[in-house]
Amino acid sequence: MTQTPESIIDEEIIGIDAVARRIEKRDSIHEITSNGTIAAAVMVLAAILAVIVANTPAYEAVHHFFETGVTLGIGSWSATLTLEQFVNDFLMAIFFLLVGIELKYEMTVGQLRRPRQAALPMLAAVGGVAVPSIIYMLLNLGANGAPHGWAVPMATDIAFALGIMSLLGDRVAPATKVFFSTLAIADDILAIIVIAVFYGQTPSVPWLAASLGCVVVLTALHRCHCYSSRWYIAAGLVLWVCMFNSGIHATLAGVILALFLPARSDIQLDSLRGWLGDKAVVLDDAYDEGSHVLGQHDFTVVAEGVERVMHRVTPPLQRVEHAISVLVNFLILPLFAFVNAQVCLVGADPAAIVADPVTRGVFLGAFLGKPIGIIGVTFVLVKIGFAKLPRGVDWRQIIGVGLMGGLGFTMSILIAGLAFSVESEVLAAKCAILACSVASAIVGSVFILAATHGSKHVDGASEA
Repeated sequence: MTQTPESIIDEEIIGIDAVARRIEKRDSIHEITSNGTIAAAVMVLAAILAVIVANTPAYEAVHHFFETGVTLGIGSWSATLTLEQFVNDFLMAIFFLLVGIELKYEMTVGQLRRPRQAALPMLAAVGGVAVPSIIYMLLNLGANGAPHGWAVPMATDIAFALGIMSLLGDRVAPATKVFFSTLAIADDILAIIVIAVFYGQTPSVPWLAASLGCVVVLTALHRCHCYSSRWYIAAGLVLWVCMFNSGIHATLAGVILALFLPARSDIQLDSLRGWLGDKAVVLDDAYDEGSHVLGQHDFTVVAEGVERVMHRVTPPLQRVEHAISVLVNFLILPLFAFVNAQVCLVGADPAAIVADPVTRGVFLGAFLGKPIGIIGVTFVLVKIGFAKLPRGVDWRQIIGVGLMGGLGFTMSILIAGLAFSVESEVLAAKCAILACSVASAIVGSVFILAATHGSKHVDGASEA
């Protein structure tokens, strides 16, 4: 039976509708995978599973598996890492790339582009870093202490904390979430600096020079207005190799790469609409109703050109973010949590763990020091007139933010792995981090629910 042009058009319209439905379905899946609450829940479940496995007969087999060597190589260079090192050094560099993208986004169009507006949460972050470190040092200055772990309680896990806040719904003002996001980003910046300065190895001058050369290449790509993300990724991989051998923690390569990714499009958006209109006319002229799409060469050539241009409308920064966000949230971070939350308590003395100055320093440093530092600095700056609380944010919300600041899971565990080499200290630190994260989440949530009982926040304004 011969098809009429009208039936062909009807089939193509049905096909377009089907494609549109698939795109809508894909967008729905993206909405789920980009949900911070779901991502945080997956990471929590991975950590819980790790603790369970670590206290079963399967622990030895799992531990042995993660000690298996993995060889990475580029050209004549190669290095052998255990699976645990691969997760902590290489995969976490991808996580740091996502953190760096968030930093650049905030510096470009977010809170960090207005220094005065960002000053209050950023200085509050300084307090939230300094006070926990001081408390830890005070509790670990004795003969049995481990003062080199002072940075462990200083970090706040933005994914966990914002995930918990999302569960509280309209009890948390949107402006409070922005305040906390800015604070957590500043916290991450400080943690990155601390890792680079205090927890690297003895630097290797040749590899440092090679790392600097990679930065020069990234600078040249940026200055030459290169908008192809593949060249940045290639330079970033080489940078990771150089930093891995330089003695500086290799995960920082991710942050450096993110800062060079272009945040602009090379397409002039103001003229895009007119250009698309012209191409629509060309496509209309080139379209042959009676021909199969494979036979419409002129039409498909123009369509491919439009597709390439529309792809380049999205800046490389966003393209890379879209490419790695699901990977980071649903594979890398849960895998990191599973690998590093292996707290084996079989045969351990709970009383000795509790009495360990590392445990007390990490737990009290984060649980007490975070809210004291965040709330205290914010209070002083507001009272002396340096800054005002953001519109829609009250002191109840600030206290809630301070309490949630003790949630330091990801970055704290990473720093603990760098700070401690004695197994008992690592165990004590991890136990304190897990306990403090749970306690901070519960206490912070209960406080916000109790303090905001009978009220809700709409568009940043509180209503009774």
